[in-house]
Amino acid sequence: MPAGFCASCPLNHVSPRLRPSARIRALPCRFSCGFHVGTVPRRPGAFSRVRKVSTLAYCDRTDVGRRRANNQDSHSVLPASPQEYRGRGWLFLVADGMGAHAAGERASAMAAEGVPRVYEELSEFCPPLALKRSIEKVNTLINRKGERTVECHGMGTTCTVLVLHPRGAIVGHVGDSRAYRVRRRTVDQLSRDHSLAWEIEAVRGGNAEEAGDTVPKNIITRSLGPHAKVDVDLEGPFPVEAGDTFILCSDGLSGVVSDAEIGLLAAELEPADAVTALIGLALVRGAPDNVTVIGVRAGDEQVSRTSRGDEAWPLSEEATSTQRQGRWAWASLALAALGLLVALTINPWSLLTKTLCAENDVVRTICLATSLGGGLLAAGGGLFGTVSFLTATQRGRMLQAGDYLGKGPYRSYDCTPTPGLVDGVVASLEAAVVALPVAARERTVGILARARQHAAAEAFHEAVTAVAEAIAVHVDAIDAGRRDATGRIEPPPAPPLA
Repeated sequence: MPAGFCASCPLNHVSPRLRPSARIRALPCRFSCGFHVGTVPRRPGAFSRVRKVSTLAYCDRTDVGRRRANNQDSHSVLPASPQEYRGRGWLFLVADGMGAHAAGERASAMAAEGVPRVYEELSEFCPPLALKRSIEKVNTLINRKGERTVECHGMGTTCTVLVLHPRGAIVGHVGDSRAYRVRRRTVDQLSRDHSLAWEIEAVRGGNAEEAGDTVPKNIITRSLGPHAKVDVDLEGPFPVEAGDTFILCSDGLSGVVSDAEIGLLAAELEPADAVTALIGLALVRGAPDNVTVIGVRAGDEQVSRTSRGDEAWPLSEEATSTQRQGRWAWASLALAALGLLVALTINPWSLLTKTLCAENDVVRTICLATSLGGGLLAAGGGLFGTVSFLTATQRGRMLQAGDYLGKGPYRSYDCTPTPGLVDGVVASLEAAVVALPVAARERTVGILARARQHAAAEAFHEAVTAVAEAIAVHVDAIDAGRRDATGRIEPPPAPPLA
């Protein structure tokens, strides 16, 4: 067993290829080995990381919430060098586990570690196919673990993955975690919830959010692990513009914060501040579930650059083989042309070498041998290339440059700042302020008064900044209560979304 791993860590029951490496961020383990991927520290607070690489900025953070004893969410980031970005792109992942005891934690941790690793190993395939196969492979691993281990039986996890690539943003998705894109004053949900509420509303032709309490929203219809095979949704590639912000989150956020509020905070704040404020707002509203958020903002270098002349992406192994066969055929014909050129120009009878060959027998012999070699290369390359073209049949689907997978975005909301939208967040903070210590309460009241003044004057960026400041005060009080059980601030009931 590798140093630093323990018997209780689920990664010891995964193929060694799927264990953490320096390429994928390792965080403290919630079991006992001390290392894990995309998981939270042992203290019941939150873990966050902020990075700005080139023109791309991102922040990932998770929190146990206010009603759960453990965190079943996991998340991971697979960074990319400029060369890797052109090939496989950046990868961001959120997983929300489910299962008794530690089973949900194990399932989500296996997804957060395994999907990036397998995706990187499958770099021979195009990004959509590599993403689909990596999620399917990890599903098989989780399913086998659940079938062979009693305490893990039936464990599962959602898995929502964003790949940022020069051709655009690609989403791979199973479950009810979500992927959003915030562009200017619109927030788009790029993924489709695999939940009972969405399935029923799809049949009714309505909106899952309009179902009220008649349909339970926490029953999911698809996840990694419970079954040997899983149907993976692929969406995109969606064109990326400078300033686009992508939000990946578990339902611990989307269950208590509306889409418009997510768009408001993500558009008006930097990724680090937006992620912190979103998780803080979920905590203010009771956070009945674990909350995990990744915020990514694209810069000039991430703007999509696609033309119809770009090579098509094969979406199956068969199509990939056909594409490779075509490449080899063209390469063979190029070699055949080179061989023919050599045979015609370097021979004892060509205008270039005729005089030299007549004067020197050694040169004549060399030219004759070179000509024969070139002729053989031309014949062999031409034959191989011709046969390859004649026998190649297009198998499998090809995604042409400019075409899209899936049907997303599935929902779009206007997140233009308005006094009413800001007031909805302010009202939640005002309702929770009574539980704060006196000093924090007085400070929060003053900040919220300032936020309302800015909103009334339509200085919305300043209003949202003030709201984020008030959220930070409340979160500090919650963290202080976590450290001191006697001063714990009890969470309010989670309000229904408007």
